[in-house]
Amino acid sequence: GCMGKFDGILICTDLDGTLLRTDKTISDENVEKIEYFKREGGYFTFITGRLPYYSTDAYLAVRPNAPYGCVNGGALYDGVRNTYIWRRELGASAIRLVEHIDERFPEIGIELCAFDNTYFAKESSGTVHHRKKTGLPNIPCNYKRFSEPLGKILFCSEDDALLSSAMEALASHELSQEFDFIRSERVMLEILPKGVHKGLALRKLAEHLGIDIRKTVAVGDYDNDVGMLKAAGVGVAVANSSPAALASADYITVSNDEHAIAKVIFDIENGKIKLE
Repeated sequence: GCMGKFDGILICTDLDGTLLRTDKTISDENVEKIEYFKREGGYFTFITGRLPYYSTDAYLAVRPNAPYGCVNGGALYDGVRNTYIWRRELGASAIRLVEHIDERFPEIGIELCAFDNTYFAKESSGTVHHRKKTGLPNIPCNYKRFSEPLGKILFCSEDDALLSSAMEALASHELSQEFDFIRSERVMLEILPKGVHKGLALRKLAEHLGIDIRKTVAVGDYDNDVGMLKAAGVGVAVANSSPAALASADYITVSNDEHAIAKVIFDIENGKIKLE
């Protein structure tokens, strides 16, 4: 077909705190600019910590024209065919880490995120809040007898200091070298497969689409976005980002409440954001 002005460019955005406003909606300005970007030949998608079974609202709101990254970079999902096109499973020995945290910090909530469901192994105010936010059904489980393949494990608490202590306990465990640990938001600590971060999904996706990595743009706001901000040709942090995200970005844009994605597309078009 005819050339579009965004041919060969891939934009990957985070959802919460980046594409989504503080009230969790997506602005009309963002939606319209994304449509324009796709019409002009660009690939637009998101890379999220979420799993596909609770990414549907965001998916339908922006209709990515490429597969999207999920599980904090541990998988790529084709939303048209409703199927994973690539995924990295968490080793079964991660359950020993769950036990370690459960014994030391009994008040921390525990969620096991499999590829088709999230299972609640232990309740806390954090897990109740997470269910409200995501609309996930409350499927209880005993983590000691769990056998489904896992994408990640979530520890939930509204006590920041408690999660920091849990992070230290994980880091000093003998199995710590086999996994990665990330604070994905203030109330969440996650166990991920070794080497999994959003940058991995971005690289896999660029490869899948045949896009030059230098023509990729990542937009994010939090510590778990650092991997993709670094992996992309251009990493863009929104103004409301965490210190780690700000430090690893090539470019800082407006906040998530000021149509950040529309602004990024505008700045690619006017040459303010330069792609190799």
